[in-house]
Amino acid sequence: MSGAVEAPPGRARISPAEITLLGSVFLIAACGLVYELAAGALASYLVGDSIRQFSTVIGTYLFAMGLGSWLSRFVERQLVAQFIGVELLVGAVGGLMPAGLFVAHNLLPASAAGAFQAILHALVLAVGALVGLEIPLVMRLLQRRFRERYGLKDLVSQVLTFDYLGALVVALAFPLLLVPQLGLIRTGLVFGLMNAGVAVWALWLFRAELRRLQALALAAGATMAVLLAALAGAERLTTWAEDRYYGDHILHVASSDYQRIVVTGGRAGLRLFLNGNLQFHERDEYRYHEALVHPAMAAHGAPRRVLVLGGGDGLAVREILKYPSVEQVTLVDLDAQVTRLFSTEPRLVALNRGALRSPKVTVVNADAFAWLEAQRDPAATWDVIVIDFPDPGNFAVGKLYSTSFYPIVDQHLAAGGFMVVQTTSPLVARRSFWTVAATLESVGLTITPYHALVPSFGEWGFILAGHRPWHLARALPEGLRFLTPEVMATLLRFPPDMARTEEAPNRLSDQRLVRLFEEEWGAPR
Repeated sequence: MSGAVEAPPGRARISPAEITLLGSVFLIAACGLVYELAAGALASYLVGDSIRQFSTVIGTYLFAMGLGSWLSRFVERQLVAQFIGVELLVGAVGGLMPAGLFVAHNLLPASAAGAFQAILHALVLAVGALVGLEIPLVMRLLQRRFRERYGLKDLVSQVLTFDYLGALVVALAFPLLLVPQLGLIRTGLVFGLMNAGVAVWALWLFRAELRRLQALALAAGATMAVLLAALAGAERLTTWAEDRYYGDHILHVASSDYQRIVVTGGRAGLRLFLNGNLQFHERDEYRYHEALVHPAMAAHGAPRRVLVLGGGDGLAVREILKYPSVEQVTLVDLDAQVTRLFSTEPRLVALNRGALRSPKVTVVNADAFAWLEAQRDPAATWDVIVIDFPDPGNFAVGKLYSTSFYPIVDQHLAAGGFMVVQTTSPLVARRSFWTVAATLESVGLTITPYHALVPSFGEWGFILAGHRPWHLARALPEGLRFLTPEVMATLLRFPPDMARTEEAPNRLSDQRLVRLFEEEWGAPR
């Protein structure tokens, strides 16, 4: 039985060489998209602002592919050898790119953000140009070897079909399978090996016509050896890079569908990072969470139903459960991995005092905006709503600080209830803080801004909102480490460098808050 596939009458049968070249188109597309997605994801994890990072990475990559396609016109001789060389180069550069970016980010000083961006885009440009060379070379090889089988129309149709199929498979597998199971560094190396494998297969298949067979074989062997060695040391490299980046021993690390989750532990206590951004430090998180929760809860009087949006670590819920009147707490957090981690990991459960395991608590893993919109039951109201989202550093989060979101929250706030929003630093991001205040006021809410010093973050801001005036509670639960009625009174006063500025509301159509936040946090301080 031959290895070739019988073709319909009147057409030449499909040869192994043809199968190899068409299969390589599928793998080329798959590998190229993996490198692009890995670069965008790593830039988002390490630099932040996922929308900007993905946009610039994809734009650079597509431009580089166009450049590579243009350069292919100058490749005239030894197409097979040139194709093998390109495959080995893209396998090496693309496969090692995630590991290289991780190392570069950890070796460069914090002040060298521009240098990291230059390295990132130089690598993306190189990989994109090499990928842009691949497809034209494959098309020319197919055209030269199978003229009797392919006209221009059939050739373009076949190649683009395999190209787009490869892209589709990877686009689905990357977030659902590859990153959760392998991580970014291993994913890059595995697909680098695939590129090198295509080169090795082409080397064997076309060995009879290659002039420099031995040199190409040595190059292929060296490339495979380097990628395999890097794959064997990937875990050690990741541990070294993350330990260096976070400065503490890493207790838990995972990549969910939404973010990179890292929990570290040192002499000063536990810390949680999401996409490289500190979410809390055990030594002073109580200051943040007491300031976030108790002014609203105590002022209400006897809250029975409480809604928490975000706050998947359960630390805000821990404070809420200090009120005997509370009968039901609903926590809505997008990432199931975070809520699962803080429900099962003993040291984290001890930190939130088992809050997420309480029979009073219901955990919902969903997008808060969509989930609230879907709550059509008139009884779906809450006495206190605690909004503990990440800062508005990108447009996906910025929508949760907009004139489109706050009216939906207001619809589910019980009469006489209060909502409270964590609202970034009024010292570092003064205009951003008062933009959130203006946004809440623009939808008809009465606000009470305040701030607290959290050493890990600096001066941090919060805004209470409702339809009745807020009054300082005379009593708070026992055992609080930071907040007292006397301390709370001082948090209401804003010195001149944090005083109100006149700002426009943050609307979904313009998301000015995201741009302001980026400008203020990125500005020298």
